[in-house]
Amino acid sequence: MAFGIQDNADEVMSEINMTPLVDVMLVLLIIFIITVPVMTHSIAINLPQASSQPHDTKPESIQLSVASDGRYFWNERQIEDAELLPLLMAESDKQVQPELHIRGDKSVRYERVAQAMASAQHAGIRKIGFITEPLK
Repeated sequence: MAFGIQDNADEVMSEINMTPLVDVMLVLLIIFIITVPVMTHSIAINLPQASSQPHDTKPESIQLSVASDGRYFWNERQIEDAELLPLLMAESDKQVQPELHIRGDKSVRYERVAQAMASAQHAGIRKIGFITEPLK
């Protein structure tokens, strides 16, 4: 310890004083001994049982494909340009709006896809997604 007798009073004490460190460790040990039983103590409560199942309704999705020549396909059925907006408006009026998934051919002009997105926005469709192929 650092309480030893020194020969020369001018020398620097090179030993570390361990007393404050031991005091801090003892205080922490006492704190942990007191708080651990409090943290693990729990009150036994008899909770009521619920028998309801969660109601998980997933909205249907609409597949709108745009072929390489610009033709629209509504769920694999070819439609004309004039039919697109009324179909989208009918879907937007439903209680649970379906998601619109747009599949655009790689070689189609972006203008045709943009027209489909504009029609969906005008009809009030809120969820629009794009379907792509993963890179190989």
